[in-house]
Amino acid sequence: MNEFLEIDGSILEGGGQVLRNSISLSAILGIPVRILNIRANRSKPGLAPQHLKGVELVAEMCQAKLNGAHIRSTQLEFKPGKIRGGHYVADTRTAGSISLLLQVALPCAVMADGPVTLELKGGTNAEMAPQIDYMTEVFKHAVKHFGVDFNLTIHRRGYFPKGGGHVTVEVSPLRRVQAADVTRGGEVAAVYGWSYVAGCLPIKMAYSMADGAKEKLRGICKNIHIECYKEETQFAPENASGIVLTSKLSSGYILGGDALGKRGVDAVEVGRTAGEMLRDAIRSGACVDSYTQDQLIVYMALADGRSRVRVGEITLHTRTAIHFAELIAKAKFSIQPDGDQNVIECDGAGYHNRNLPV
Repeated sequence: MNEFLEIDGSILEGGGQVLRNSISLSAILGIPVRILNIRANRSKPGLAPQHLKGVELVAEMCQAKLNGAHIRSTQLEFKPGKIRGGHYVADTRTAGSISLLLQVALPCAVMADGPVTLELKGGTNAEMAPQIDYMTEVFKHAVKHFGVDFNLTIHRRGYFPKGGGHVTVEVSPLRRVQAADVTRGGEVAAVYGWSYVAGCLPIKMAYSMADGAKEKLRGICKNIHIECYKEETQFAPENASGIVLTSKLSSGYILGGDALGKRGVDAVEVGRTAGEMLRDAIRSGACVDSYTQDQLIVYMALADGRSRVRVGEITLHTRTAIHFAELIAKAKFSIQPDGDQNVIECDGAGYHNRNLPV
């Protein structure tokens, strides 16, 4: 009998998300996995530094036996042990996303045998990943519905190409992840945002990004507050710019949108991109935005009971997360269309943290 559950990393999204979700669930449920075709659908398949560091971080947390984990590897074996509390350090040594390190490690930290402190180093605001501010201002509030919480301190910003960002995340373990019903709609109460520049970029760029965002949002909300500022040099020495927007609904749910500045792209257009993202989330009537929905699938799969989450269009990332949660955790998902929205339902695996002392 094969000791390892085989995971085909080329299925559906076929990127790093397959790796992160599979490793997290493997560590928590104690199921050895062999992951094949890692990031097969990417222009440079296999493990990049940030993916490798995420795997190594979780392997250290659960004392896993790890084979095939090296840069550009397209196959690895992961045999987990007990998830232990403690202090762990993960440094991508690139601008690789700290948010994605948190994404793979947080579910495991929640199921450790004691408190966990994560020292994560790399890019705080990176392309193709949630900005760290999105994780604290939007994602953190979404996972609280499942009983999951964490404290995050930003010590230093890290931008492309050098990275060098540093955050500390503190997590207290849970006995179980609670089921959640995140379906109650609400009206827009207000929009808040942060528009920033760093390095030698002028502050007027921050105001231009804010103007672009307001242009897209004025039709749906009159109460818009966007703080414009320049990061202190010792905190963020490299050139960078970006904007993070949030909208708190009357039901208490928080939607988000963000964008990073790029060389050759007008700052106003950067703000418009973030504004459109948030505007579309608000207009969809969803309770979580399209960049949060897939990140909740792991917690729904582990939860004790039935969870329901109202979203807009189901993203490919979410369909991928559901596929592997059903394969590994044996959770049962269904998607119920409801007008322009969809309700993701899940009868969770009811996993109880066996690592915590009785």
